[in-house]
Amino acid sequence: MRDLTIGHEGKQIFVFALPMLLGNVFQQLYNIVDTIIIGQYIGKDALAAAGASFPVIFVLVSLVIGITIGTNIIIAQYYGAKDIKNVKKAIDTTFIFLFFASLILTILGLTLSEYVFRLISLPEDLIPMAMQYFNVYAAGLIFMFMYNATSAVLRGLGDSMTPLYFLIISTILNIIFDLVFVLVFNWGVSGVAFATVLAQAISFFMAIVYLNRTHKVINFHLSGLTFDRGIFAKSIKIGVPSGLQHTFVALGMMALISIVNAFGTATIAAYTIAVRIDSFAAMPAMNLSRALSTFVGQNIGAGKIPRVRKGLIYTLIMTSIISIMVTLAAYLFGSEIMGIFTSDKEVIGIGHTYLIIVSSFYLVFSAMFVTNGVLRGAGDTLASMFITLLSLWVLRIPLSYLLSESYGATGIWWGIPIAWIFGLIASLLYYRSGRWKSKAVVKQPLMNDKGNEIDI
Repeated sequence: MRDLTIGHEGKQIFVFALPMLLGNVFQQLYNIVDTIIIGQYIGKDALAAAGASFPVIFVLVSLVIGITIGTNIIIAQYYGAKDIKNVKKAIDTTFIFLFFASLILTILGLTLSEYVFRLISLPEDLIPMAMQYFNVYAAGLIFMFMYNATSAVLRGLGDSMTPLYFLIISTILNIIFDLVFVLVFNWGVSGVAFATVLAQAISFFMAIVYLNRTHKVINFHLSGLTFDRGIFAKSIKIGVPSGLQHTFVALGMMALISIVNAFGTATIAAYTIAVRIDSFAAMPAMNLSRALSTFVGQNIGAGKIPRVRKGLIYTLIMTSIISIMVTLAAYLFGSEIMGIFTSDKEVIGIGHTYLIIVSSFYLVFSAMFVTNGVLRGAGDTLASMFITLLSLWVLRIPLSYLLSESYGATGIWWGIPIAWIFGLIASLLYYRSGRWKSKAVVKQPLMNDKGNEIDI
């Protein structure tokens, strides 16, 4: 467990984020390997079907993810205040909530999947394949939730290394299962989904056994779990705005995929690949932002507000350098990267155009995400939610639709960076207002660098 309330701010954030970043590399390998195997060994139609399933899965789990983020923020702030008793209660409450939430969402997913695919105008010939992939994934939601909750709890406690170990194991298992289920058993897209579910299930049970034997705070036994209504209420208060943000982002992704679907299988397949690459490129900013959120949570819990500003500055510097490097790589090797996933020239051409347009604004995206990381760490998830919703629903979706009418699929891609620019401006303005400083769950006097109490 790492105490982020002491030491050099930039170094602490970087060291804490590095295992998370490496872990996210392995986590993205899930999607990367899945996409390569589907694209190269099953075909363009299967690639489009699996790609159309992702926004639907995201909608299904987004609200729960947001509430879990709320709990994670609470864990970080209680840990920063050295209140271990409430840390343990928050952990128990998280696991109990996720267990029942996963059961409800699995039932909803299996019941409504076909209706949703028709709602987003997925081509009729792709729906059966999309349902094969989605239904297997939905059936394994309980393992996905529990696996990711364990990692999130550990990060809230300042331990970003242990989740990395189990993520590496999970990724290796996923790759092995992918190859066996698709190439040997010939299970198609359902085999790819089953590989992911099985890998996460095995890794979760391995993690629980290990943590029960070695960890000082986490002691996962079904008979000893305690649900704390007060902590859950605080999690709801902080997490629901974040969950609604995730939900509306997911709905926005569904709206975008419905626009993309109008341009046919090749465009859907290209979008599927390009979004996977996009997610990989965004990892440094997202992980540094997550590290910054934990850093902010702990320091606000300890009343050390000047460290928050320094942490933000150092994180912006790090993400800016990385974003410039990633943009150059996309410009120079975009077509070659697309070619790893498919040999279809039309798909490669469409995806390369996407990468050139979107990668030009990675610097804007990273700055927006990092600034929002401060707001989330402070517990001010409501402001972050409104900024995200405005940039997505007021700008990105309408612009993507209108521009696609005149410029085809290229118009869809241009709606993405325009929304990022608006989101960055709004995030910076709200950060400078200082209102986020009053949103802490753990109320401590806020101190300046000299140890004197400050007003907010």
